[in-house]
Amino acid sequence: MNQTKHEHAYLTELLERYPRLRSQEAAIWRTYEILRDCFESGGRLLIAGNGGSAADAEHITGELMKGFVKKRTLPEALRRQLQQEDEEAGAVLARKLQGALPAMALTGHPGLSTAFLNDVDGQLIYAQQLLGYGKPGDVFLAISTSGNSPNIHYAAVTARALGIRVVGLTGRDGGLLARDAETAIIVPEQETYKIQELHLPVYHALCLMLEEHFYG
Repeated sequence: MNQTKHEHAYLTELLERYPRLRSQEAAIWRTYEILRDCFESGGRLLIAGNGGSAADAEHITGELMKGFVKKRTLPEALRRQLQQEDEEAGAVLARKLQGALPAMALTGHPGLSTAFLNDVDGQLIYAQQLLGYGKPGDVFLAISTSGNSPNIHYAAVTARALGIRVVGLTGRDGGLLARDAETAIIVPEQETYKIQELHLPVYHALCLMLEEHFYG
């Protein structure tokens, strides 16, 4: 099997386990391609959501920034360089550090967020962070169960203006996010908790596919 078949196997398994997601097969694969191309070109994934979706943003960051199911051994050249810098510490670093796909949840900066909330406008916290952190070629993963979260909408508009590609993870009818995003995965549920229950296997599959591509 070639590399693409390995990656598609994770999507096939997802759809076998969750048949209700079959309607979203093309959107999931397209989202994977956008994320893959971003990382291949040196870009970064920026992720945001509210409540349970904020927790999902942190969860995705954790799966991408370290090993998920594979051992992400550092390149030999970097391991040698670490040990040249400091033989003892470098040996530990070379042995224990793992390859990372650069991703950041925009949910974990309370000093910045509370300052902007107090001084300016709390609905624009994610938009402000995209302005500061993002660059053309990055991707913004917007998570909103309704698709209509105002702060996510503002962030998506800002991202597009900055040349940052927008992908969405949502439910119901997709809401504003279906329009804001280049592609949106709209899981077929109406209630928030049920939408979130389907979001997790979707983003796990995406993380597995990406890890397979870069570290398989």
